[in-house]
Amino acid sequence: MNNYDKIATAIAYINDNFREQPDLAEMAASVHMSPFHFQRVFSEWAGVTPKKFLQYLTLHHAKSVLKQEKATVYDAAFETGLSGTGRLHDLFINIESMTPGEYKNGGKSLHINYSFAESPFGNMLVASTSKGICFMAFADNHEEALQQLMGAFPNAQFTQMVDLIQQNALYIFTREQHRLSEIKLHLKGSAFQLKVWEALLKIPMGQLTTYGQLAHAVESPGASRAVGTAVGQNPIAFLIPCHRVIKSTGELGHYHWGDNRKSAMIGWEAAKTDPQHGCRE
Repeated sequence: MNNYDKIATAIAYINDNFREQPDLAEMAASVHMSPFHFQRVFSEWAGVTPKKFLQYLTLHHAKSVLKQEKATVYDAAFETGLSGTGRLHDLFINIESMTPGEYKNGGKSLHINYSFAESPFGNMLVASTSKGICFMAFADNHEEALQQLMGAFPNAQFTQMVDLIQQNALYIFTREQHRLSEIKLHLKGSAFQLKVWEALLKIPMGQLTTYGQLAHAVESPGASRAVGTAVGQNPIAFLIPCHRVIKSTGELGHYHWGDNRKSAMIGWEAAKTDPQHGCRE
């Protein structure tokens, strides 16, 4: 379905060496491919050339995005509607918290469907209740991912089955807006965690924020560390875009599902939302 697995090593190389601005030949050599073949495979996945992708991962780019969004990223403009592909999350993802009973008893009353699916960033495990998506994680190891799901809901009943809720959630990767139904999330979390996760949903695709800015957004300006912990405990990969939170220095920082995957996601989203997207440099 995609070439992510083939170019993951190249992304790691780019991520580790972007300060040296490696050229096409150097990037291709890192994965033992010819420059021509590497450029074709990479461009098929990212939609832009490796050179353009490299630009999206530089400190200069990250800082420029943060500077642009510093005063507006949480403004009321977020709530005005779908002004572009980057505004998807604001409109169609709603959070419903689990009841205190569901929260405390490990999901004893829940029946959870789960399935494995492909995404542009590798295999995923997607799980849902009758009310919405309750878990979504990158599954480099299927068994480990499934154990994490079952550990989060130790008393729930599980069935391996694809359902409509899961299918709707996965449309986020194709951005086929005409096929999107309203996506609902059914989450287990504290009031503070839910508040942070709701704030993450307001970060448009292709944009970035910092832990400090996120702390201000949830009206806890002195709680950047607690906000960071809540971000790291996000149970819904990509749909709740914790990968869009970076350090105030412009460095991308760590990610629960892998630092190189975070870099890939940020670069991929920047490519998809760049007005010059599709330009083959």
